[in-house]
Amino acid sequence: MVDVLTPLLLGLDWMDPEWWLDRFGQQMFWAAVAIVFVECGLLFPILPGDSLLFAVGLFISTGSLDVNIAVACAILSAAAFAGNVVGYEIGRKIGPPLFQREGRFLNTANFDKTHDFFERYGNKALVLGRFVPIIRTFITVIAGAGEMDRRRFFGWSFVGALLWATGLTLIGYFLGEAVPALSDHLELAVLLIVAVSVLPMLFEWWKHRREVRRAAEEIVDDLT
Repeated sequence: MVDVLTPLLLGLDWMDPEWWLDRFGQQMFWAAVAIVFVECGLLFPILPGDSLLFAVGLFISTGSLDVNIAVACAILSAAAFAGNVVGYEIGRKIGPPLFQREGRFLNTANFDKTHDFFERYGNKALVLGRFVPIIRTFITVIAGAGEMDRRRFFGWSFVGALLWATGLTLIGYFLGEAVPALSDHLELAVLLIVAVSVLPMLFEWWKHRREVRRAAEEIVDDLT
């Protein structure tokens, strides 16, 4: 299973939640809080936010982490929301220059994908985008650069942060209680989380291809 998991985690040990627990012990919770904040606000999208949230809940249920589940959900949700606020303010201050960069992660392609997602779903993008890797990192910058009303942004971002951080943490917690053996096969859960998080992007790609094909067929029909 490790051989299967490794490529999906990009060959990086720190993408594996158990690596964080083994390395930091009880402090793993605060490492997860920091990662959630960074992924949501500091423009670094390749972080294990989804799997760490799930793992925190799982580790709490098994006693590996000594943190009250309600307190954990509140702190993780607050970190996600705070990250959103920072990302929004970055977008308002220096959004346009960022869009011109062509770095590994900060590039026009990622910003364009996020902008299209935001245009398609509007306010709901701040909630739906929370569950899509890369999109959740840049959506707040796009909102800030577009000078979305702060009150509206804060409201929708709070809902998204709560559903994402609390939702995934509670799923891990209750599954850990219902399926005790899950803690011995965390790699399977990580594989599932990675697969599920990628599905929205695959769906959007398939939908885009279908629209392009349909448009091409209509052009051919018009010509004939």
